[in-house]
Amino acid sequence: MGGRFDITIVANDSATAEHYIDTIITEITRIEYLISDWKPQTQISEVNRNAGIKPVKVDKEVFDLTQRAIHWSEITNGAFDISFAAMERIWKFDGSMTTMPTPEAVRKSVQKVGYKNIILDSAASTIFLKLEGMKIGFGALGEGYATDRCRAMMQAKGIKAGIVNASGDMSVWGTQPNKKAWNIGITNPFKNDEIFTTLHLTNAAITTSGSYQKFAIIDGKRYSHIINPATGYPATGLCSVTVVGESAEIANGFSTSIMVLGKEEGLKLLSKYPAYRCLMITDTGKILKSKNWKRK
Repeated sequence: MGGRFDITIVANDSATAEHYIDTIITEITRIEYLISDWKPQTQISEVNRNAGIKPVKVDKEVFDLTQRAIHWSEITNGAFDISFAAMERIWKFDGSMTTMPTPEAVRKSVQKVGYKNIILDSAASTIFLKLEGMKIGFGALGEGYATDRCRAMMQAKGIKAGIVNASGDMSVWGTQPNKKAWNIGITNPFKNDEIFTTLHLTNAAITTSGSYQKFAIIDGKRYSHIINPATGYPATGLCSVTVVGESAEIANGFSTSIMVLGKEEGLKLLSKYPAYRCLMITDTGKILKSKNWKRK
């Protein structure tokens, strides 16, 4: 999925742990070959190739994930939009980008963005992108979805504790072997080799979205990889948003959305979902927390 996965399993012996780690890797790979938009053989790549041409039949799992993604667009008034992927053609965050895209290029890319042009047919289980050149991608939900799936799978198999960490999108369950909660550190966005604070979690999910790991530096200024779908330019104002709750997929949706919405609108959105809480760090280093944030 373009990111690193770290897997921790608590078991009676290393052979058992390795067996279940392999099981998780197999499941992550299976999901990747359904929803990756950069592997040409996936269902999502097929959907993208047929943008403006025809609907594409997909597995129910892919259809349902797309449906949930569109729900995020609806509750955030488009701040979250999986069709942002069309803008990846003009923004590169792999270190190769040294000049800003032209305003004309940004304007044209925004024309291809719009969740209302993603047409779902539940009876036929098809996805159709109305506009030629549209593209959808699950960079903001896929890894959280995968960690949730793997956690549920392990719990169903009787594994009482572990962590599935997808580059900061994390599902944890149970406790460490010493019966203590897992210690989950949040990176200091201004010093990537330092931990800003530590949370103690047992059965929970935690995700962090930020501008401090994937970015482009142009004329000395850092631009986040999280794009505002409305403007076509990287989101500004916040450099890190951490969300804690029950599901990594949902927490990931919140953390990405809040990066785009900004602190006021982000907190207003999150206040409607009391099972989730967040900690935000602004570009100037100010720390903000939702009212239900508790630090031990």
